[in-house]
Amino acid sequence: MIRLLLVDDQSLICQGLKAMLSLEADLEVVGTAQSGEKAVEQVATLQPDVVLMDVHMPGMDGREATRLISQQFPTVKVLVLSTFDDDQYIRDAIQAGAKGYLLKDMPSEELAQAIRLIHRGYAQMGPGLLEKLMMGSVPEQNTPPVEPPAFGQLTPREREVLQLIGLGLTNRDIAQQLYISEGTVKTHVTHLLNRLNLKNRAQLAIQAHAAFHQP
Repeated sequence: MIRLLLVDDQSLICQGLKAMLSLEADLEVVGTAQSGEKAVEQVATLQPDVVLMDVHMPGMDGREATRLISQQFPTVKVLVLSTFDDDQYIRDAIQAGAKGYLLKDMPSEELAQAIRLIHRGYAQMGPGLLEKLMMGSVPEQNTPPVEPPAFGQLTPREREVLQLIGLGLTNRDIAQQLYISEGTVKTHVTHLLNRLNLKNRAQLAIQAHAAFHQP
């Protein structure tokens, strides 16, 4: 059973999400919160597995709440669910530690599946959001991409894995393309996160696209 905390300043949205997600046999809504401050408190009290976090709320917003939850409760995964598709909102949420960013108009069955994947450790982005975010990281035309200094520490295989992550491939896809095991890919991903001082796969994808993109 995946324990969920729903965070949105509009109680009707929380109620609707709770009613919808409670229909899934493997999902349990253990609480709701209408502010970032309350969300942090509820995480400490209820110990959910996944937090569905709104971005725009009065007082402490969802991005700051995500940062605090990610720092204080590293095993709890935050999935942002928002009406805003602005690339700065997305970038801020991912940098704060969110494992995914989805829009509120997505179908209920897709949201439920995204929650399951987030719980299993996969990053999730709504349709078109990763591409939108990456376009904001594309260098100006005729400006060569610049690799961060930490890239010099990567092995050739790690660079290959990183490039494929930047293309949006899953661990299974990468394993098949490089003729290595999925477990080996997971090890490379862990090393990449540590070497590049990043928090999650979504940040890796953004970094890879910015560094390897050729205008």
